[in-house]
Amino acid sequence: MIELRPFGELGGADHGWLKARHHFSFAGYHDRGRMGWGALRVWNDDEIAAGSGFPTHPHADMEIITYVREGAITHQDSRGNEGRTEAGDVQVMSAGAGVRHSEYNLEDSTTRLFQIWIVPGTRGGAPSWGARPFPRGDRSGKFVALASGFAEDKDALPIRAEARVLAATLNAGERASLTLAPSRHAYLVASSGTVDVLGVRIGPRDGAAITDVTNLEIVCVEDAELVLVDAA
Repeated sequence: MIELRPFGELGGADHGWLKARHHFSFAGYHDRGRMGWGALRVWNDDEIAAGSGFPTHPHADMEIITYVREGAITHQDSRGNEGRTEAGDVQVMSAGAGVRHSEYNLEDSTTRLFQIWIVPGTRGGAPSWGARPFPRGDRSGKFVALASGFAEDKDALPIRAEARVLAATLNAGERASLTLAPSRHAYLVASSGTVDVLGVRIGPRDGAAITDVTNLEIVCVEDAELVLVDAA
């Protein structure tokens, strides 16, 4: 099953400094049919104006993955972690028993990112944060794990959930495939470009909720950058 969720039909809010689209219920947007997808709870498509951002606020018991599409985001938290994550790179915060953090766009132009929340397998534990670059060239024509709760994904940032966040860059005409367990919940977003997935066309910033699929076959129509969560 593949359920297309066109970008233009997503929930959202415009706060001036922040323009957000929500693939699932979040803040003022509530849809009882879209409370999450398996362990995937939040997928926000955020545009953050230059010199603005999210002031210090708390989180607990959530794996928060930030995929920067354009610009950069600067992180600071109550554990003393600080860092700047730029386009193409990824940061992960495991909120654990509780942490406070801020996220600011200190750049001169708009930052665009995906913020993805995954429910952890267990509650509590010490919070942690990490970031690393994932050059787009290294994922050309194939999916690469960016964040993962599986030990075999040694190059991915660790998360505390039985889930993976993967990304691929494809040129028009290229194909990519991904094997999934039929019981898993996959969610695919085209950060840019257009692809066909088992006959369903997915355009820029559209989402697709996928389950009961064992072999995900993707054909690139226009040069594309894809991000996918594979969750329990």
